[in-house]
Amino acid sequence: MPDRSRKRPRDPNQVGKLIVDLATGEVESTLDDSGKDPAAVALGRKGGLKGGKARAASMTAEQRSEAARRAARKRWGS
Repeated sequence: MPDRSRKRPRDPNQVGKLIVDLATGEVESTLDDSGKDPAAVALGRKGGLKGGKARAASMTAEQRSEAARRAARKRWGS
């Protein structure tokens, strides 16, 4: 369970003060991604960058057209 006291404030005034404090160096950022493995993050990003192109390359023109048609129907609700 994350430590709730280290989350950024939700009140706009408090967020503004925190931003100023961070910019002036009065406090240091307490947000930390230490729960994530940097190597896994890099691999995930790499896969995300090439996934769509690899999928499109493996599909026929008719399959790509049908996928685009389904996406447009979902997007525009018809």
